[in-house]
Amino acid sequence: MPSKSPAQVLIEKADKKANSSTGWFSSASTKFEEAGDLYQQAANSFKLEKLFKEAGDAFAREAECREKCSESNEAANAWWNAAKAYKRSHPELAIQALTQTINHLTKSGRFRQAADREKEIGQIYLQEFNDLGKACDSFVRAGDWYSQEDAAATANACYKDAADLLADLEQYPQAIARYEQVATHSLTSALTKYSVKEYWLRAGLCALAMNDLVTAKRNMMKYGNQDMTFPSTREAKFVNVLTEIMEAGDLEGFTAAVVEFDSVTKLDNWKTGILLKIKRGIEPPGPESAWSGLA
Repeated sequence: MPSKSPAQVLIEKADKKANSSTGWFSSASTKFEEAGDLYQQAANSFKLEKLFKEAGDAFAREAECREKCSESNEAANAWWNAAKAYKRSHPELAIQALTQTINHLTKSGRFRQAADREKEIGQIYLQEFNDLGKACDSFVRAGDWYSQEDAAATANACYKDAADLLADLEQYPQAIARYEQVATHSLTSALTKYSVKEYWLRAGLCALAMNDLVTAKRNMMKYGNQDMTFPSTREAKFVNVLTEIMEAGDLEGFTAAVVEFDSVTKLDNWKTGILLKIKRGIEPPGPESAWSGLA
């Protein structure tokens, strides 16, 4: 028979300890504390062997022992360690472990740390499952928790990520509301004021993607009233030119305006995607509508 690895020996010891009957001179709490320590040692041993699923399982069992001893902070930590191990190969288990971590953190009022973990969940949904809706929900929840802990810059970054995803999901009114929320907050600080034109540009493009030129014009006027310097920016001029082009149904003008803007401010993937959607709103149906000017 092959010999057992150090990690397997520790798991067996931990199982034995967790399932043992409580003697006269020891309490159930002590038993689970000791079992938890053994599961933690086993988990770290599995990590050395690069057996990350087994490490995650051992950390999860440690967490359950900590819960039985009412050690909430230690349980939160063990669940987080489980999540980090699972992330490498079992993202769905990582999300479950992070959710358990968050339960402990919120119960003990540690909302800043809970927000960090919720943001991690959002990133897993986005990168591993391409689930934009669930990622968006996680970013909003994280943003709300950061906000109530006075971490405004981090909250805004989460809300901005959520807005981008809402636009990708074509939930444009909700995306506009989020961009406006971030922009309004950014106006309150000299350090963040410079980024407002980018948020309003994105909000303006969302209005055009809805083919709602009335809302686009009204919003651009509103933004100009909030910040007098905005109408003279390239971003504001770009949205206003596109609005006029859409009213005129001028496809060539659209392509020229996009190319001109891109020559100075390189378009990112998000802007390229939404501009293609806007373009579909002005191009005539039929074979002549094929266009690769944004490729």
